[in-house]
Amino acid sequence: MPYLILILAVVAETIGTTALQASQQFTRPMPSVVVAVAYAAAFYLLSMVLKVMPVGVTYAIWSGLGIVLIAVIGRVVFGQKLDLAAVLGMGMILAGIVVIHLFSRASPH
Repeated sequence: MPYLILILAVVAETIGTTALQASQQFTRPMPSVVVAVAYAAAFYLLSMVLKVMPVGVTYAIWSGLGIVLIAVIGRVVFGQKLDLAAVLGMGMILAGIVVIHLFSRASPH
């Protein structure tokens, strides 16, 4: 169950970050409201996960998945391109998440 809540936190954070880009420095009201609501939901969900998972593992997974999802959204929605180094770096982030999940005793399985 903590992983489901953590994934929901990542989705909320990704929605908030996407809306942050769309808010154009908080000059557009609707995306600005979405930023506040999505980030509040993300941090609330993250706090629930922290009851059962260590903060380092939780944050590594949350931020890593968020980075990759935002990069994909940036490409698809905003047309932002990544170079090979960025793609390789994000691949290493995902590999780190897999290592944590498969081999770490600090995260629930």
